Amino acid sequence: MGGKKKMSAVALAAAAVLLLAGMAMVEAKASKSKPKVCDKGWECKSSIYCCNETITDFFQVYQFENLFSKRNAPVAHAVGFWDYQSFITAAALYEPLGFGTTGGKQMQMKEVAAFLGHVGSKTSCGYGVATGGPLAWGLCYNHEMSPSQIYCDSDSIYRCVEGAEYYGRGALPVFWNFNYGAIGEALNIDLLHHPEYLEQNATLAFQAAIWRWMNPIKKKQPSAHDAFVGNWKPTKNDTLAKRLPGFGTTMNILYGDQTCGQGFVDSMNNIISHYQYYLDLMGVGREQSGDNLDCAEQEPFNPSSQSATS
Repeated sequence: MGGKKKMSAVALAAAAVLLLAGMAMVEAKASKSKPKVCDKGWECKSSIYCCNETITDFFQVYQFENLFSKRNAPVAHAVGFWDYQSFITAAALYEPLGFGTTGGKQMQMKEVAAFLGHVGSKTSCGYGVATGGPLAWGLCYNHEMSPSQIYCDSDSIYRCVEGAEYYGRGALPVFWNFNYGAIGEALNIDLLHHPEYLEQNATLAFQAAIWRWMNPIKKKQPSAHDAFVGNWKPTKNDTLAKRLPGFGTTMNILYGDQTCGQGFVDSMNNIISHYQYYLDLMGVGREQSGDNLDCAEQEPFNPSSQSATS
Protein backbone atom coordinates (compact mmCIF):
# COMPACT_ATOMS: atom_id res chain seq x y z
CA MET A 1 0.00 0.00 0.00
CA GLY A 2 2.73 2.42 1.01
CA GLY A 3 4.58 1.61 -2.25
CA LYS A 4 1.48 2.34 -4.31
CA LYS A 5 0.93 5.66 -2.54
CA LYS A 6 4.54 6.59 -3.13
CA MET A 7 4.26 5.67 -6.85
CA SER A 8 1.07 7.67 -7.31
CA ALA A 9 2.68 10.69 -5.63
CA VAL A 10 5.66 10.40 -7.99
CA ALA A 11 3.30 10.08 -10.97
CA LEU A 12 1.34 13.15 -9.86
CA ALA A 13 4.53 15.14 -9.45
CA ALA A 14 5.73 14.07 -12.90
CA ALA A 15 2.37 15.01 -14.39
CA ALA A 16 2.55 18.41 -12.69
CA VAL A 17 6.04 19.00 -14.15
CA LEU A 18 4.81 18.05 -17.62
CA LEU A 19 1.80 20.36 -17.22
CA LEU A 20 3.99 23.29 -16.17
CA ALA A 21 6.37 22.60 -19.06
CA GLY A 22 3.44 22.56 -21.46
CA MET A 23 2.11 25.83 -20.09
CA ALA A 24 5.55 27.39 -20.42
CA MET A 25 5.71 26.29 -24.07
CA VAL A 26 2.28 27.76 -24.75
CA GLU A 27 3.31 31.03 -23.12
CA ALA A 28 6.55 31.07 -25.10
CA LYS A 29 4.65 30.53 -28.36
CA ALA A 30 2.17 33.24 -27.43
CA SER A 31 4.96 35.68 -26.64
CA LYS A 32 6.56 34.91 -30.01
CA SER A 33 3.32 35.42 -31.90
CA LYS A 34 2.54 38.63 -30.04
CA PRO A 35 5.04 41.40 -30.77
CA LYS A 36 6.23 43.35 -27.78
CA VAL A 37 4.38 46.60 -27.22
CA CYS A 38 5.50 49.53 -25.11
CA ASP A 39 4.05 52.58 -23.40
CA LYS A 40 5.79 55.95 -23.30
CA GLY A 41 3.23 57.91 -21.32
CA TRP A 42 0.94 60.39 -23.05
CA GLU A 43 2.98 60.47 -26.24
CA CYS A 44 2.94 56.85 -27.38
CA LYS A 45 0.94 53.91 -26.01
CA SER A 46 0.32 50.22 -26.65
CA SER A 47 2.35 49.86 -29.83
CA ILE A 48 5.51 48.17 -31.04
CA TYR A 49 6.58 51.57 -32.39
CA CYS A 50 6.48 53.00 -28.87
CA CYS A 51 9.44 50.75 -28.04
CA ASN A 52 11.58 53.12 -30.16
CA GLU A 53 12.41 56.67 -29.18
CA THR A 54 9.50 59.07 -29.39
CA ILE A 55 9.59 62.37 -31.27
CA THR A 56 10.16 64.44 -28.12
CA ASP A 57 13.29 62.39 -27.45
CA PHE A 58 15.03 63.83 -30.51
CA PHE A 59 12.98 66.86 -31.61
CA GLN A 60 12.46 69.56 -29.04
CA VAL A 61 11.19 73.13 -28.80
CA TYR A 62 14.47 74.80 -29.74
CA GLN A 63 14.69 72.70 -32.93
CA PHE A 64 11.15 73.61 -33.95
CA GLU A 65 12.06 77.26 -33.37
CA ASN A 66 15.19 76.87 -35.53
CA LEU A 67 13.27 75.30 -38.40
CA PHE A 68 10.53 77.93 -38.39
CA SER A 69 12.50 80.90 -37.11
CA LYS A 70 10.58 83.59 -39.02
CA ARG A 71 7.03 82.32 -38.58
CA ASN A 72 6.20 85.01 -36.00
CA ALA A 73 7.98 87.88 -37.73
CA PRO A 74 5.78 90.99 -38.04
CA VAL A 75 5.32 90.45 -41.78
CA ALA A 76 4.21 86.82 -41.40
CA HIS A 77 0.52 86.05 -41.95
CA ALA A 78 -0.13 83.58 -39.12
CA VAL A 79 1.70 85.22 -36.21
CA GLY A 80 1.12 83.33 -32.96
CA PHE A 81 -0.78 80.48 -34.60
CA TRP A 82 1.75 77.66 -35.05
CA ASP A 83 3.75 76.25 -32.14
CA TYR A 84 5.70 73.18 -31.07
CA GLN A 85 3.07 71.92 -28.65
CA SER A 86 0.42 71.84 -31.37
CA PHE A 87 2.70 69.74 -33.56
CA ILE A 88 3.62 67.29 -30.80
CA THR A 89 0.03 66.93 -29.62
CA ALA A 90 -1.05 66.05 -33.16
CA ALA A 91 1.97 63.80 -33.76
CA ALA A 92 1.24 61.81 -30.58
CA LEU A 93 -1.95 60.51 -32.25
CA TYR A 94 0.13 58.91 -35.01
CA GLU A 95 3.32 57.89 -33.23
CA PRO A 96 1.73 54.53 -32.23
CA LEU A 97 1.15 54.00 -35.98
CA GLY A 98 4.79 54.65 -36.83
CA PHE A 99 4.93 58.40 -37.53
CA GLY A 100 8.40 59.49 -36.45
CA THR A 101 8.80 56.16 -34.60
CA THR A 102 9.68 53.78 -37.45
CA GLY A 103 13.19 52.37 -37.76
CA GLY A 104 16.28 53.63 -35.98
CA LYS A 105 16.81 57.14 -34.66
CA GLN A 106 18.22 58.48 -37.92
CA MET A 107 15.20 57.28 -39.93
CA GLN A 108 12.88 58.72 -37.29
CA MET A 109 14.57 62.12 -37.51
CA LYS A 110 14.57 61.98 -41.30
CA GLU A 111 10.84 61.32 -41.41
CA VAL A 112 10.09 64.31 -39.18
CA ALA A 113 12.34 66.46 -41.38
CA ALA A 114 10.66 65.10 -44.53
CA PHE A 115 7.14 65.76 -43.29
CA LEU A 116 8.03 69.23 -42.01
CA GLY A 117 9.91 69.91 -45.25
CA HIS A 118 6.61 69.59 -47.10
CA VAL A 119 4.86 71.71 -44.48
CA GLY A 120 7.52 74.42 -44.53
CA SER A 121 7.52 74.64 -48.31
CA LYS A 122 3.74 74.79 -48.60
CA THR A 123 3.28 77.45 -45.89
CA SER A 124 6.30 79.63 -46.68
CA CYS A 125 6.29 83.32 -47.52
CA GLY A 126 10.05 83.31 -48.06
CA TYR A 127 11.65 84.67 -51.20
CA GLY A 128 15.18 85.03 -52.52
CA VAL A 129 16.34 88.01 -50.45
CA ALA A 130 14.12 87.46 -47.40
CA THR A 131 15.78 88.06 -44.04
CA GLY A 132 17.27 84.80 -42.82
CA GLY A 133 17.01 83.31 -46.31
CA PRO A 134 13.99 81.91 -48.18
CA LEU A 135 13.96 78.63 -46.22
CA ALA A 136 13.48 80.22 -42.80
CA TRP A 137 9.88 81.30 -43.45
CA GLY A 138 7.90 78.07 -43.16
CA LEU A 139 4.58 78.25 -41.27
CA CYS A 140 4.16 81.86 -42.38
CA TYR A 141 0.61 81.11 -43.58
CA ASN A 142 -2.27 79.02 -42.26
CA HIS A 143 -4.60 79.64 -45.22
CA GLU A 144 -4.61 80.60 -48.88
CA MET A 145 -4.47 84.38 -49.12
CA SER A 146 -6.13 84.98 -52.50
CA PRO A 147 -8.21 81.96 -53.54
CA SER A 148 -8.23 81.55 -57.30
CA GLN A 149 -11.50 79.61 -57.40
CA ILE A 150 -14.32 78.33 -55.18
CA TYR A 151 -13.03 74.71 -54.99
CA CYS A 152 -16.53 73.19 -55.06
CA ASP A 153 -17.01 69.95 -56.99
CA SER A 154 -20.76 69.41 -57.32
CA ASP A 155 -20.27 65.77 -58.38
CA SER A 156 -18.65 64.75 -55.10
CA ILE A 157 -20.43 62.63 -52.49
CA TYR A 158 -19.28 65.34 -50.06
CA ARG A 159 -21.73 68.02 -51.08
CA CYS A 160 -20.69 71.64 -50.79
CA VAL A 161 -22.35 73.42 -47.90
CA GLU A 162 -23.87 76.81 -48.58
CA GLY A 163 -21.67 79.53 -47.13
CA ALA A 164 -18.65 77.26 -46.62
CA GLU A 165 -15.48 78.02 -48.58
CA TYR A 166 -13.03 75.25 -49.46
CA TYR A 167 -9.87 77.19 -50.25
CA GLY A 168 -6.50 76.02 -48.99
CA ARG A 169 -6.03 75.77 -45.23
CA GLY A 170 -3.74 73.96 -42.82
CA ALA A 171 -0.17 72.72 -42.53
CA LEU A 172 -0.41 70.75 -45.78
CA PRO A 173 -3.10 72.98 -47.27
CA VAL A 174 -6.37 71.18 -47.97
CA PHE A 175 -8.38 72.24 -51.02
CA TRP A 176 -11.80 71.20 -52.40
CA ASN A 177 -14.98 70.04 -50.68
CA PHE A 178 -14.25 66.34 -51.30
CA ASN A 179 -10.92 66.58 -49.46
CA TYR A 180 -12.40 68.48 -46.52
CA GLY A 181 -15.17 65.88 -46.40
CA ALA A 182 -12.88 62.85 -46.51
CA ILE A 183 -10.35 64.21 -44.01
CA GLY A 184 -13.08 65.42 -41.68
CA GLU A 185 -14.73 62.01 -41.80
CA ALA A 186 -11.43 60.31 -40.93
CA LEU A 187 -10.78 62.70 -38.03
CA ASN A 188 -14.42 62.70 -36.89
CA ILE A 189 -14.57 66.48 -37.31
CA ASP A 190 -17.21 68.17 -39.48
CA LEU A 191 -14.84 69.97 -41.83
CA LEU A 192 -17.42 69.98 -44.61
CA HIS A 193 -19.59 72.41 -42.66
CA HIS A 194 -16.66 74.03 -40.87
CA PRO A 195 -13.57 74.11 -43.11
CA GLU A 196 -12.46 77.17 -41.16
CA TYR A 197 -11.47 74.92 -38.26
CA LEU A 198 -8.17 74.24 -40.05
CA GLU A 199 -7.18 77.88 -39.76
CA GLN A 200 -8.48 78.27 -36.21
CA ASN A 201 -6.83 75.31 -34.46
CA ALA A 202 -3.13 74.57 -35.08
CA THR A 203 -3.28 71.09 -33.52
CA LEU A 204 -6.13 70.11 -35.85
CA ALA A 205 -4.25 71.62 -38.80
CA PHE A 206 -1.20 69.47 -38.01
CA GLN A 207 -3.42 66.45 -37.34
CA ALA A 208 -5.03 66.74 -40.78
CA ALA A 209 -1.59 67.06 -42.38
CA ILE A 210 -0.16 64.02 -40.58
CA TRP A 211 -3.27 61.99 -41.46
CA ARG A 212 -2.65 62.92 -45.08
CA TRP A 213 1.01 61.83 -44.74
CA MET A 214 0.05 58.49 -43.18
CA ASN A 215 -2.72 57.50 -45.62
CA PRO A 216 -2.74 56.74 -49.36
CA ILE A 217 -4.98 58.54 -51.82
CA LYS A 218 -6.21 55.20 -53.19
CA LYS A 219 -6.09 51.57 -52.13
CA LYS A 220 -3.08 49.61 -53.39
CA GLN A 221 -1.07 52.83 -53.48
CA PRO A 222 1.46 53.73 -50.79
CA SER A 223 1.15 56.49 -48.24
CA ALA A 224 3.90 59.11 -48.15
CA HIS A 225 4.96 57.57 -44.81
CA ASP A 226 5.33 54.07 -46.27
CA ALA A 227 7.14 55.33 -49.37
CA PHE A 228 9.60 57.26 -47.22
CA VAL A 229 10.43 54.78 -44.45
CA GLY A 230 10.73 51.80 -46.81
CA ASN A 231 7.53 49.90 -45.95
CA TRP A 232 6.40 50.08 -49.57
CA LYS A 233 7.64 47.61 -52.18
CA PRO A 234 7.22 49.01 -55.72
CA THR A 235 5.54 46.87 -58.37
CA LYS A 236 7.07 46.30 -61.78
CA ASN A 237 4.84 49.09 -63.12
CA ASP A 238 6.06 51.42 -60.38
CA THR A 239 9.67 50.69 -61.28
CA LEU A 240 8.99 51.33 -64.97
CA ALA A 241 7.34 54.61 -63.95
CA LYS A 242 10.50 55.44 -61.93
CA ARG A 243 8.52 55.47 -58.68
CA LEU A 244 10.85 54.14 -55.99
CA PRO A 245 11.03 54.43 -52.18
CA GLY A 246 12.39 57.77 -51.04
CA PHE A 247 11.53 61.43 -50.63
CA GLY A 248 10.77 61.92 -54.32
CA THR A 249 7.79 59.58 -54.21
CA THR A 250 6.29 61.45 -51.25
CA MET A 251 5.90 64.43 -53.58
CA ASN A 252 4.28 62.23 -56.21
CA ILE A 253 1.76 60.92 -53.67
CA LEU A 254 0.90 64.33 -52.25
CA TYR A 255 0.93 66.47 -55.41
CA GLY A 256 0.99 64.21 -58.46
CA ASP A 257 1.69 65.91 -61.76
CA GLN A 258 1.36 69.34 -60.21
CA THR A 259 4.97 68.80 -59.13
CA CYS A 260 6.31 65.52 -60.57
CA GLY A 261 7.25 64.31 -64.04
CA GLN A 262 8.07 67.81 -65.24
CA GLY A 263 11.82 67.86 -64.80
CA PHE A 264 13.60 69.90 -62.15
CA VAL A 265 10.94 72.59 -61.76
CA ASP A 266 11.02 75.20 -59.00
CA SER A 267 8.00 73.80 -57.16
CA MET A 268 9.76 70.44 -56.71
CA ASN A 269 13.19 71.91 -55.98
CA ASN A 270 11.72 74.15 -53.27
CA ILE A 271 10.26 71.19 -51.35
CA ILE A 272 13.56 69.30 -51.58
CA SER A 273 15.46 72.39 -50.39
CA HIS A 274 13.26 72.67 -47.29
CA TYR A 275 13.73 68.99 -46.48
CA GLN A 276 17.52 69.23 -46.77
CA TYR A 277 17.66 72.50 -44.84
CA TYR A 278 15.75 70.89 -41.99
CA LEU A 279 18.02 67.83 -42.06
CA ASP A 280 20.97 70.17 -41.58
CA LEU A 281 19.32 72.09 -38.74
CA MET A 282 18.32 68.86 -36.96
CA GLY A 283 21.91 67.62 -37.04
CA VAL A 284 21.27 64.76 -39.48
CA GLY A 285 22.82 66.46 -42.49
CA ARG A 286 21.66 66.70 -46.08
CA GLU A 287 24.11 64.00 -47.10
CA GLN A 288 21.61 61.62 -45.44
CA SER A 289 18.74 62.75 -47.71
CA GLY A 290 18.46 59.22 -49.08
CA ASP A 291 18.11 57.73 -52.55
CA ASN A 292 15.43 58.80 -55.05
CA LEU A 293 15.32 62.35 -53.72
CA ASP A 294 13.38 63.92 -56.61
CA CYS A 295 10.38 63.02 -58.77
CA ALA A 296 11.50 64.89 -61.88
CA GLU A 297 11.00 61.90 -64.18
CA GLN A 298 8.36 59.98 -62.23
CA GLU A 299 4.99 59.23 -63.76
CA PRO A 300 2.24 60.33 -61.36
CA PHE A 301 0.23 57.74 -59.46
CA ASN A 302 -2.95 59.66 -60.27
CA PRO A 303 -2.51 61.73 -63.43
CA SER A 304 -4.19 65.13 -63.47
CA SER A 305 -6.19 64.37 -60.31
CA GLN A 306 -7.08 67.05 -57.83
CA SER A 307 -5.07 66.09 -54.77
CA ALA A 308 -5.62 66.96 -51.14
CA THR A 309 -2.77 69.42 -51.16
CA SER A 310 -1.46 71.87 -53.69
